[in-house]
Amino acid sequence: MDPQTLARFEARARIMKALAHPTRLFLVDALSGGEKSVAELTRMVGADISTVSKHLALLRTVGLVRDRKRGTRVFYSLQAPCILNFFGCLENVLRTAAEEQLRLAVSTPLAHDTQNANGDATG
Repeated sequence: MDPQTLARFEARARIMKALAHPTRLFLVDALSGGEKSVAELTRMVGADISTVSKHLALLRTVGLVRDRKRGTRVFYSLQAPCILNFFGCLENVLRTAAEEQLRLAVSTPLAHDTQNANGDATG
């Protein structure tokens, strides 16, 4: 892999790592409804402001969110709303996996409906 390709994949990995936390996923989802203050996001998350601020700073560092100061308040919004397309993709993966598990569960005979080692039916 050439250095330019490696750099591009490393940048993608940084974004994926930034998203790899339930709180940060929640924050991105919460911001899909529009700009919110740190105080609003803190209430929504149910964590202390310093924790939420650290999560937001990491999301800002990788370019997913931007901040805007108004007086003493800081507001966040999505810098890259296209990330919501990725969330839609994740939901499709989850739905497909759940459907597959259900399909396998329905098509797999239950242990008590099989025969024991002596050939006797159980169940």
